Amino acid sequence: MASLQDQLLKAGLVNKKKIKQAERNKQKVAKQVRQGEDVIDEAKASAEASRLAKLEKDKQHNEKIKAEAQAKALQAQIKQLILGHGIDRKHGDIDYNFTDGTKVKRIQVDSLMQHQLSRGMLAIAKIANDYFVLPGVVAQKIRERDETSIVYQADLTAQEAIEEDDPYADYQIPDDLMW
Repeated sequence: MASLQDQLLKAGLVNKKKIKQAERNKQKVAKQVRQGEDVIDEAKASAEASRLAKLEKDKQHNEKIKAEAQAKALQAQIKQLILGHGIDRKHGDIDYNFTDGTKVKRIQVDSLMQHQLSRGMLAIAKIANDYFVLPGVVAQKIRERDETSIVYQADLTAQEAIEEDDPYADYQIPDDLMW
């Protein structure tokens, strides 16, 4: 029976030059073993390197999945807070205008809600394309989780801060002024 090298040579998969190179490498490793030198097995080294690379890639993938799951859980918490604490606006008869990004939006509220929205006691949150009126305390909890979920809440500190050079500082803005 012919050796594996002869079979590969007959099949045309290797040539004589590659066979001689393999024999030289084999003799070189045998010599290093006899002399007590550390033998570096290239196949083992490359296998170990690929294993470490795969572990690192798997670790990054798992971290990404974990981050996505945390973000999804956070969004579920926000949605639950909004839906659970939303104030009923069915009997609203007054248009309340507010800004959502660069657009002016309008919702129907009653006079008490209008007063509380203008004072910052209530806030407006958004889920998809729906707007919900929430108590200010709940809005603060939501804002701690995700700043972008709260669309509008009046800031009393900005309203109370009047500049010294303001020529209209003596004139108060009426509470019932709608824009």
